[in-house]
Amino acid sequence: MTKTAVVTGASSGIGAATARRLAAEGYQVVAGARRTDRLEKLAAEVPGIRPVTLDVTSQESVDALAASLERCDVLVNNAGGALGLDPVAQAQVEDWQRMYDTNVLGSLRMTKALMPKLIESGDGVLVMLTSVAGLVSYEGGGGYCAAKHAQTAMTETLRLELVGQPVRIVEIAPGMVQTEEFSLTRFRGDAEKAAKVYEGVPGPLTADDVADAIAWCVTRPWHVNIDRMVIRPRAQAAQHKVYRVSS
Repeated sequence: MTKTAVVTGASSGIGAATARRLAAEGYQVVAGARRTDRLEKLAAEVPGIRPVTLDVTSQESVDALAASLERCDVLVNNAGGALGLDPVAQAQVEDWQRMYDTNVLGSLRMTKALMPKLIESGDGVLVMLTSVAGLVSYEGGGGYCAAKHAQTAMTETLRLELVGQPVRIVEIAPGMVQTEEFSLTRFRGDAEKAAKVYEGVPGPLTADDVADAIAWCVTRPWHVNIDRMVIRPRAQAAQHKVYRVSS
């Protein structure tokens, strides 16, 4: 029987790239996101992808997706994102609330809903798409770092709680990835500010690079668990150390 993979936040960026890559690996991919039109376009382009309207901040939406699945072998908790670069003392509570609800509670909702099916599959894989921001904090990143640290803690806890069960728990923690929307969303549509994040950086990661890492992790033999993969561009030695070419 064909294995089923569920990818959240699949309408763009890493989620869309992961849906494409897992479909190429032979999975029946359930691509979930709020923007159904984008999902339908993706499904029209790539055989093996089923578009499903999904809002991970809505329990009703998550439950509806779970109820529609006969099986689930892989869950990629990718939906998330960052908002703003305000210092903690000037932070907007609404931004933190939204980041936490999407990144952390969204992952929790999906994990709770689909864990029984992952275990029933006999070799389930849960992938948590975190960030190096979940390992090291940086100025202006308080809310996003807090959310990603929470996801990392959830991943580590799941691995402890599910040891002995037929499910692998994988964390993918990317560094600087240039996608069409991540920084644009963070800066509320300000394209100039978004572009400056990657200005002069030779070879930031692409969504396909991260999708490649995810695919490699989930296609390992059943007894091999990739606990955490940290993936950065060569130009990024650390959160605060990025090589840029002068113009």
